[in-house]
Amino acid sequence: MHVRNLELFCSVADERSFSKAAAEHDLTQSAVSQAMQQLEDSLQVQLIDRSKRPLVLTAAGQTYVRGLRNILRQLQQLETEVVSIGGKLSGQLKIGTIYSVGLSYLPEASEEFAALHPEVDVKLEFGSVEKVVEMTTDGEVDFGLVSFPRNNKTLQSVMWQQEPMRLVCSSEHRFASQTNLSLDALEGIALIGFDRGLTLRKEIDQYLLKAGVSVDTRMEFDNADSLIRAIQASRGVGIVPEAAVRRETANGSLKVVACRGLRMTRPLGIIFRRRGQLSKAASEYTSLLLGRRVETGKRKSGSGKHAAENSATDARTGTSVVA
Repeated sequence: MHVRNLELFCSVADERSFSKAAAEHDLTQSAVSQAMQQLEDSLQVQLIDRSKRPLVLTAAGQTYVRGLRNILRQLQQLETEVVSIGGKLSGQLKIGTIYSVGLSYLPEASEEFAALHPEVDVKLEFGSVEKVVEMTTDGEVDFGLVSFPRNNKTLQSVMWQQEPMRLVCSSEHRFASQTNLSLDALEGIALIGFDRGLTLRKEIDQYLLKAGVSVDTRMEFDNADSLIRAIQASRGVGIVPEAAVRRETANGSLKVVACRGLRMTRPLGIIFRRRGQLSKAASEYTSLLLGRRVETGKRKSGSGKHAAENSATDARTGTSVVA
């Protein structure tokens, strides 16, 4: 039983297609199909239901792939640690991240990490918080970066930073020229917001409710990027994570409105599996983000250069699918 065939099986499980798995590994579809047949023959059990499109795993296949991912991750971690004895890190580092964090913070962090460890191939896997939690739990990624992080039986979370939320508007909006807007000025305003099922939306609604402010949310989106595009296109106004609008505020297409009374933050954190240890590469990357080594069993805000300058209170428990 070759490691390559095990890796191929994981790719087939992910892609649900022989042809896509073949393209990923630079093989022919026939070669992948034969490798999967050999794997099933050696185990004497059917792993893949070929009668359905896209392909689906049998119950045995689902059990097998879950175990394989952990084994392959441990093998890669072992190889990385052995190589690192010689003084250099190498191998692949997979990071699961929600879109707003991956696009706002990780390009700069990854560039700095690459300068320090050029032999490590950093790969980002994007998704909702639920998807990042799933990937981290299943061992598909080394660790995850999410909003509103929380602990569970399988995963441990470490607080990274408290990201400020800002009132932003298009450059044509009447708020654009305001330099000291009262939160009360939002009363009755048409707001472009996050989907009401998201934790961040619930936090924003609760914050405004406590302030005695009622807004009219006209459009809703399940990710920050779409919300920002809508604010630009409709010449509207919304409350978004500060880092998500850096580019737009820099080029002048959006304005951050100085709003007294808006002191809300979005907690961001790192999640990782309780069982086992972070790989050397993962440990180095998280240290770069946090400004310290990850300490299991503790929740502490990061102070690294890639953490926001504003660090506030502990995160509330909960989860978010803000992407």
